[in-house]
Amino acid sequence: MVEAVKTDYRTAELSPADRALCDYADKLTRDPAGMTQADVVALRDHGFDDRAIHDAAQTIAYFNYINRIADGLGVDLEPGMPPAPQHG
Repeated sequence: MVEAVKTDYRTAELSPADRALCDYADKLTRDPAGMTQADVVALRDHGFDDRAIHDAAQTIAYFNYINRIADGLGVDLEPGMPPAPQHG
C-alpha cells in the first residue's frame, strides 16, 4: 500500500477519510487558489474536526513551502531519494 500511495494515492486501498485527506492535500498543493469552504466541509463530512483540518493544512503548506525553498536553492536530494518527475 505504501508504494501505491507514493506512486498515486488514487490506486491505493484507502479508507474514505484517508482518501478525502489525500484529495485535500493534492488540491492544496496543485491549486491553492482553488480551495474553497467546500474542501473543508468535505473533510468535516469524513470526521475531521477543526483542529485536525488546521493541522493538516499547516503540515501540507509547510511541506510545500520547504520543498519550494529547496528547489529554489538547488538543494540536492538526500541519498536514496528518487528524483522528481520531469514535466515538459
